[in-house]
Amino acid sequence: MFIKNKIAAALIITSAVALSACQPDTIFTSDQPIEDSAAHFLTSNTLVIKMANGAEKLKLVSENRLGEEVVIELTPTVLNPELQKQYPHLAQFSAFTFDEKLDFNAFVKSINIVKSFKDGNLIAKSYVQQARLLDDLFTRGKNDANEVKDLGSSLTSDGVSFKLWAPTAANVSVHLFDKNKTALSDDPIELKEDLKTGVWSLTTKLASHGTYYQYQVEVFHPRTGKYETLITTDPYSLSLSVNSKYSQVVDLNAPETKPAGWAQHKVPTVEAPEDLILYETHIRDFSAFDTKLSSASYRGKYKAFSERNSDGMSHLMELKGAGLNTVHLLPTYDLSTINEDPAQAIDLSDSMTKVCDLVDDLSICDEDVKDKSLNELLSSYDPRSDKAQDLMEKIRGYDNYNWGYDPYHYTVPEGSYAVDPEGFSRLVEFREMVMSLHNKGFRVIMDVVYNHTFASGVAEKSVLDKVVPNYYHRYDPVTGVLETSTCCDNSATENAMMEKLMTDSLVTWAQQYKIDGFRFDLMGHQPKDAMIRSREAVVNVDSDTYFYGEGWNFGEVANNRQFVQASQTELAGTEIGTFTDRLRDAIRGGNFQTAKEGLRRDQGVGNGLTVVPNDLQDKDLQIDEYLRSMDQVKLGLAANLADYSMVNSFGTTVLGKDIPYGGGPAGYAKDPADTINYVSKHDNQTLWDNNQYRLPYDLTTDQRVRFQLLSLSYPLMAQGIPFLHMGSELLRSKSFLRDSYDYGDWFNRVDFSYQTNNYNVGLPPAEKDVDNWPVISTLLDKNEGRDQVQPKHIQLSSKVFQDFIKIRMSSKLFRLRTADQVKHQVTFLNQDVLENRGLIVMYIADNGLTEIDPTLESIVVVFNNTAEPKTFSTDASNYLLHEAQVNGADEVVKKAKATETGFEVPGLTTAVFVKAQ
Repeated sequence: MFIKNKIAAALIITSAVALSACQPDTIFTSDQPIEDSAAHFLTSNTLVIKMANGAEKLKLVSENRLGEEVVIELTPTVLNPELQKQYPHLAQFSAFTFDEKLDFNAFVKSINIVKSFKDGNLIAKSYVQQARLLDDLFTRGKNDANEVKDLGSSLTSDGVSFKLWAPTAANVSVHLFDKNKTALSDDPIELKEDLKTGVWSLTTKLASHGTYYQYQVEVFHPRTGKYETLITTDPYSLSLSVNSKYSQVVDLNAPETKPAGWAQHKVPTVEAPEDLILYETHIRDFSAFDTKLSSASYRGKYKAFSERNSDGMSHLMELKGAGLNTVHLLPTYDLSTINEDPAQAIDLSDSMTKVCDLVDDLSICDEDVKDKSLNELLSSYDPRSDKAQDLMEKIRGYDNYNWGYDPYHYTVPEGSYAVDPEGFSRLVEFREMVMSLHNKGFRVIMDVVYNHTFASGVAEKSVLDKVVPNYYHRYDPVTGVLETSTCCDNSATENAMMEKLMTDSLVTWAQQYKIDGFRFDLMGHQPKDAMIRSREAVVNVDSDTYFYGEGWNFGEVANNRQFVQASQTELAGTEIGTFTDRLRDAIRGGNFQTAKEGLRRDQGVGNGLTVVPNDLQDKDLQIDEYLRSMDQVKLGLAANLADYSMVNSFGTTVLGKDIPYGGGPAGYAKDPADTINYVSKHDNQTLWDNNQYRLPYDLTTDQRVRFQLLSLSYPLMAQGIPFLHMGSELLRSKSFLRDSYDYGDWFNRVDFSYQTNNYNVGLPPAEKDVDNWPVISTLLDKNEGRDQVQPKHIQLSSKVFQDFIKIRMSSKLFRLRTADQVKHQVTFLNQDVLENRGLIVMYIADNGLTEIDPTLESIVVVFNNTAEPKTFSTDASNYLLHEAQVNGADEVVKKAKATETGFEVPGLTTAVFVKAQ
């Protein structure tokens, strides 16, 4: 890119050489002019720039690949209000226009600079960011680029059609290959550009169904500062070779791309989004250790979901029997960082001989370990040592594990999850998984990541940025530095063709793969309007789809700086759900990261809700924090509605939006479907590990299990949509690792045979958790084994969790459809939270405008967050403990009573009482 920074200095010198033939002043010295990327073409006659101090005259200089130059003097103008509104982060830049006619098809293929002069001297050079210009030229009219229906490769009656949007390219051609990757012609075949759309196209009979191909793009690339000839796959790929080196021509309606019965299978439905219960599942985690699969080759694969008698599927079907209805899959589009060739990827069962062959300079290979498997070696280490994490750190770049937030190709199933990753096979296996889950009664949600890519520039696994450089990603408006606030190379869905790519991809997954909804990673980095338009497009092919995601507000787009974001507050009322951190933080005690943030295990049972000082009079600050946590929980149980009216813990009647949270409102939702309630997901420590950081050392194992279940009961009893992390019901641990995205099966293990929860298998990796090692060692010592669970604890937890699901699905009163219903029918009986310390009593009445549950008059849910039995005084004589708990697995909750004097609930228990009509 056109900026001086610590990674691009050498590239700028290259850029200078490319310009030096006709631009002598580009030879850099210590007194050279400022160089940045502060100029932006917004339309074909409007350019804005962050002016250099003292600049008097500006010239636009455009140089083509032949060194021919066009120079245009710029005239100051006023940026019109529409453009100010459309580009708020550029509204204060100086605006310019010009009278000369410019050949924009040639211009966008050239090197374009605005030069600023003072007293006739060049004082600044600003390279032009032209993404908005490309949108203005090629997407603002009718029947132009964003209306093209068949980008990519497709079969026609005249052969195979290839279409690639690449308006900045000087030439585009396609290389064709047979199934053995042997070229079908000596030279690539050239495509022809439509100057109106910027789409290059070709129809040829040389290609057919199954032909592999690569594009060759000749284009100026700002990252290198020169014209490049780049080989790339197709951004619109629908099928790929192993490791995604080649795209493949495919008709997704062809029989060889479908499992038997695909066209006839039924997709389960729900009456409303509020009926969904979302179970977050990682494909590999689901079966990597399952010994009951019909074939060991299915471990960690799509095919594991078609099993009948495996441990994982048996557990999933038990949850289905309780009422679980939706499997949320972590990303399963084509990923960047897993080698799809099993011979080149390390599995935990592999021999150390293979590990040592694949990983250079692995010191452990000097020892006598090659007769062991990797799993055996890791198991031999003292779990209190750092040896396991050290070995996993060194090999993680070579293993077969990643969460998948590293997009490569957005619209092809990932190959490493297929038994055969080559070509059509992965498509069939993915569809087989979806069909199997549908046939078992589950809806299938797919986790998608359109907010960033794994690579950009001319890197090996860059695709979009090779085709149209500096368009599909977001750059700093002044320096031109690639934004990476998401973790990686931020994409720019505010640009029309990136939005189109996202939308077309989503429609393909919904239409061709029957995916029932989508969870969006870091959705707040995308425009609200783009999300709504994408949903409308998907609804056209799947009327009951559901969209939800992370509406976090941060980074370069924070507070609507560049556009109105798809954030928590902005999406309120759209029924695009957002994860609510409000309920999460109040229940689990905040988003624990490192020991430096402090622990409070001496002050109560142990989370943000139940940490209550013994001497209330001397702990005013902590009392205040406790009371606010109670308010957040109550509001979370009421769908986090902005206009929900309640008496807060300070005795004042307030609305949800008046309850503070992190400098903003706690309540932001306008509809129950706006809210995704959770206390645990793949990010950060598991719920079990998080709890162990906070719980008192002397808490018994049984109490720790109850504490876990108490926490999980909140999202399941709350209005809105519950989201559950796979294995949390099995007390899942990652041995305190807070970010396990690439740390293999050893730390991510889930045991559906109920024998272990994977706790204390080694100190977590130093890169993420070295600051926590002393704390972990201390708590392992002082807990004296009370944090170690037995199979009986895991089995009990699973059964009680199922009872909670049964309760939620037993009555629509737990799944109210509208904000008005929640406002009128959900209240809280315990307003004096200090007198009833650690107790929340939620009352749901069937007294709304219409009868919701003809069998019940009301429900009372009592959450006792303390270790001691509690009684809430009221006349409860007409209530009975819910039958799911009377007949359930938890013997403790069966002691709960509803009498003339009140509701009596044991410690660390959620008890549900019902009153019949």
